[in-house]
Parts: sequence; C-alpha cells; structure tokens
Amino acid sequence: MAENHDAGQQHNREEAAFIREVGAKETRKLRAQRKATRAVWSGLGMMGLIGWSVSVPTLLGAAFGIWLDSRYPAAQSWMLTFLLVGLTIGCLNAWHWVAKEQRDIREEQEDKEDGEGRNE
Repeated sequence: MAENHDAGQQHNREEAAFIREVGAKETRKLRAQRKATRAVWSGLGMMGLIGWSVSVPTLLGAAFGIWLDSRYPAAQSWMLTFLLVGLTIGCLNAWHWVAKEQRDIREEQEDKEDGEGRNE
C-alpha cells in the first residue's frame, strides 16, 4: 500500500514538473512573438529615422547652396558643394543612430543572458 502511495506521489510530482515546463515554454513562445512584432515595427521606424537623418541635411545643404548661388555666384557650384556637405553630415548622423541602436541591442542581449544565467 505504501508503495502505491509513493508511486502516486512520484507521478504527481512528475506531472506538476511537466505542467510547469509546458507553461514556461508557452510563456517564452508568447514573449518571442511579441518581441518579433515589436522588432518589425522597430526596424521600420529605424529605416525611417535613418532615411530622414540622411535626406533632411542633404536637402537643407542643397537649398542653402542654391541660396548662395543666387546671392554670390562663383565659378564652383555652391549647391553641389553644400549638397555633398549635407550628405556627409546625414551619413554621419545615420551612422550615429545605427551604432546607438546596435549598442542598445547588445546591452539588452547581455542583460537577458545575465538574467538567464541567474535563473538556472
């Protein structure tokens, strides 16, 4: 009789462990799905941010160059000069944003790995 009772308790413990494991996997799956959705929108937002950070300085540089060409005509084109200056500033700006985003992602992954290491 005691053996049946012990076997029943062992079965209940195994069943409880199985239920906890399935619940943990489901939680991780749902969390990953939410992150994937956020990652898509975050990626689109980053593309927009990079596009604007390059195009706005480029267009401002071109507009300033056109204004300078109309006020102070010269042998060289101010518009082309400041278009290139604006493009350079825009590319540096985009590089800054991408580097910052990569740093944030790396730190988030390191924090996540540290958290998983403590839980195990």
